[in-house]
Amino acid sequence: MTEQTGAHTSARMGGAEHIRDASDGTAGHTRDAPEGTAEHIRTYPFDPSASVSGVGIQVGPMGTDGPWAGGVGLSRRVHRIDFHVLLFFRAGPVRHMVDFTEYEAGAGDILWIRPGQVHSFSATDSYVGTALTMQPGFLPRAIVEATGLYRYDRPPLLHPDEAQLAALEASLTQLQREYLDTATLPLSLHTSVLRHSLTAFMLRVAHVSARAAADECSPLPDSAFSRFRAAVEQGFTTNHSVSAYADELGYSRRTLVRAVRAATGQTPKDFIDRRVILEAKRLLAHTDLPAGRIGAAVGFADSANFSKFFQQRTGVTPAGFRAAQ
Repeated sequence: MTEQTGAHTSARMGGAEHIRDASDGTAGHTRDAPEGTAEHIRTYPFDPSASVSGVGIQVGPMGTDGPWAGGVGLSRRVHRIDFHVLLFFRAGPVRHMVDFTEYEAGAGDILWIRPGQVHSFSATDSYVGTALTMQPGFLPRAIVEATGLYRYDRPPLLHPDEAQLAALEASLTQLQREYLDTATLPLSLHTSVLRHSLTAFMLRVAHVSARAAADECSPLPDSAFSRFRAAVEQGFTTNHSVSAYADELGYSRRTLVRAVRAATGQTPKDFIDRRVILEAKRLLAHTDLPAGRIGAAVGFADSANFSKFFQQRTGVTPAGFRAAQ
């Protein structure tokens, strides 16, 4: 991976102008959902216009003019993104928070932040290396499954070994070369070549990710678990019923239980509840919304039921969790 130096990621990544506006205290093109919803934490969208040729990925150095530039501005703010970010570090340590865990990355490490995850950049550490951002939908579904793009159960911080890192560097260099080469092919072919280059690179990253999770990186096209995971991500704020998800997806409850347990070791109910709890924790820690409104945002009409649910699964009340942050 080409070494780059600077405080933050490059100006071409992820819609830099939009996020710089936010660090100046203006809304820019960020997306704020209505208050009381699970999207009350500010979300920054992928901006294709910031890409070379307007394609659905961006590759560039972590430079001083990047989308999270501003030092004490946005880099200290907790936020979401609606796209994938992979940070390839050439120096460290760098401390970066993703969903309540602070990860310390060093040279040769990769930090993979997936859409919807709440995270924040360090205001004091220097980000040195290459950043890749990718718009959801840029890769076909079969590749999405094969590379585990939405395997939120896998760790964000990856530590490739020497051989893996050399292969990743070569693959990323080729991807970046194709990304910047807008002269030798028409746009449609340029985009196709980028998809192929990105697929090769992401399969290598996925292999490291799967090894880190002590898992097998095998394609799961149209699997029951993959469809269930996507349905939960779409509907967890209103639907907590395993039977309702099974009906929606056309599976028996027993089939869904087997599929989810095989993929995660959890029951479908545990999987749903963990997603609800994660969102509630995000909102408790990173917004000033009262607990009752947070409960409503994750599907509880009654605040007492939300408090009981939260305490049963975390061991603390919502107020206690917020006070500890």
